[in-house]
Amino acid sequence: MITRRLTALFVSALLSTLVIHTTSAQEIPWASSAEEVGMSTERLERINTVIQKHMDAGDIQGAVTAVARRGKLVHFETHGLLDVDNNRAMQEDSVFIMMSSTKPVLGVAAMMMIEEGLIRPQDPVSMYIPEFADMQVAVLRDSIEENVSPYRVDPEEPPPLRLVPAQREITIHDLLTHTSGLASGGLGTAHAQRPDRDTASTLATLIPQYANYALDFQPGSRWAYSPGVGLDVVARIVEIASGQDFNEFLNERIFDPLQMNDTWFNVPPEYQNRRVVIADRDMSRFFDRPPTNYWSASGGLSSTAGDYLKFEQMLVNGGELFGNRLLSPRTVRMMSSNQSGELYQGISRNVSGQGFGYTVATTLDPIAGNQRRSEGAFGWGGAFGTRSWTDPKEELTAVIMLQQPFRPAQSDFENAVQQAIID
Repeated sequence: MITRRLTALFVSALLSTLVIHTTSAQEIPWASSAEEVGMSTERLERINTVIQKHMDAGDIQGAVTAVARRGKLVHFETHGLLDVDNNRAMQEDSVFIMMSSTKPVLGVAAMMMIEEGLIRPQDPVSMYIPEFADMQVAVLRDSIEENVSPYRVDPEEPPPLRLVPAQREITIHDLLTHTSGLASGGLGTAHAQRPDRDTASTLATLIPQYANYALDFQPGSRWAYSPGVGLDVVARIVEIASGQDFNEFLNERIFDPLQMNDTWFNVPPEYQNRRVVIADRDMSRFFDRPPTNYWSASGGLSSTAGDYLKFEQMLVNGGELFGNRLLSPRTVRMMSSNQSGELYQGISRNVSGQGFGYTVATTLDPIAGNQRRSEGAFGWGGAFGTRSWTDPKEELTAVIMLQQPFRPAQSDFENAVQQAIID
């Protein structure tokens, strides 16, 4: 009897171990062929061709590209070198600095809080962080007859300013859509004294200090990108509303359920050798800095192509992956719908056919926008070359990981993905 019981316990423990191992290793399954999900195996090879073209031209040293349709992988390839000096080939699990590709992760975290009723888009930021009450707006000092807030100024020699009261408080909606005027590269930003950040800095200690900035324009009056501050404020609000450290929130609520096991603010020492090293760019400030406690939702994550494909796959599935539901389909639509009216013209102010949702750009008219995506597709990218998007109409997700910002390679990848769809 004891022997049978011990045997049963052993088998049970073994099965539990196998289940845990299987769960920890779960990935998006491969299609038996690209044709199974309405794509062409032959045409998908054009992705490799265009990436090779840019490597041969010296535009990029390497990349990782991935595509899934209808819940199944059809393409996952490595290209070129992870480290030129040491002649190391790019790996499937190469670690990339995500920069602003971090932002949609914050978008999902915020949508979770909105879905649970813990925050609302129309909530003023001062409801959570009182320092943001009674903000002022920077306008040109010498423009007496009207209040002029220029889109861009020379940060080294900004023109003199005067301050006028904000017509209303900035809201969570403003921050999620980059329509708040906070730290968006205008006159107020140029005259601001940026808070000092050190290894002891946290969202709790630093974010209230940004309330000392003058806004760059009246809240809600224009779209202007807040690259490093606006969404960090939302991350602090998530901390306050959830009662959790933002890093813990992401791990517990997003990364663990999606099994994004290679996504971190601080890359563990044992994985540092998987970082992409660019031959002509000193990235030591990212590789050699001490671990941070400041969880920048604007650009702090490092990750892999496989992990970000899981993130996008969750979105194209309407908020669910691997049996774990993060958001409802309607909440995903709310996040990816145009929330900015006609204000969005891109960072360069020359974009057509697109709108902006909560942390993501969304395609309104693919022809006007010269995009190789369907209406309703959405995504974002990072300054070092990472880009990913979700195309609900095509049930498609795609990721390109570069560590060099070269737009033609991204565009050629996007074109190669679209032309491989054959149904």
